[in-house]
Amino acid sequence: MVTTRLDPIDRKILSELQADGRMTNVELAKRVGISAPPCLRRVRSLEEAGLIRGYHAEVNSRELGFEVQVFAMVGLESQAEAELSAFEAKCREWPLVRECHMLNGEVDFILKCVSPDLSTFQSFLTSDLLTTPNVASVKTSLVIRGAKDEPGVPFDVLEQRLAREA
Repeated sequence: MVTTRLDPIDRKILSELQADGRMTNVELAKRVGISAPPCLRRVRSLEEAGLIRGYHAEVNSRELGFEVQVFAMVGLESQAEAELSAFEAKCREWPLVRECHMLNGEVDFILKCVSPDLSTFQSFLTSDLLTTPNVASVKTSLVIRGAKDEPGVPFDVLEQRLAREA
């Protein structure tokens, strides 16, 4: 498990950057209790190891005019690896699809879609998604409101587990 390679300072760095990726290295070092040069080395090491994949601004989609959010549950005719990969590649091409997750159970994929309006989503649904080879079924659910949208991982849960194991 990767957490065994991380010491408490590395985990604190990840937790702090997850909460605020814009803070300066000096501020980050202060928050984790080390000086700035080793803090920067640790951050670069975490980036190189792929534990930090990037830094992003969290934008307000509704304020930017993206009023519609839809979850689409997609069933495929075939679950052969080549077909799964082809569908995933297609999802990466569609701008309205913001997340694509393969599931086990009744549906093969769930897509999180964001659109400026219902007609734009409907056009995507009928012209793109439903006409994609191997798509057998699509069920959609329009988001009415969101109660929680937390990115990343819950570091406090990880720390509690590690403390129990120690």
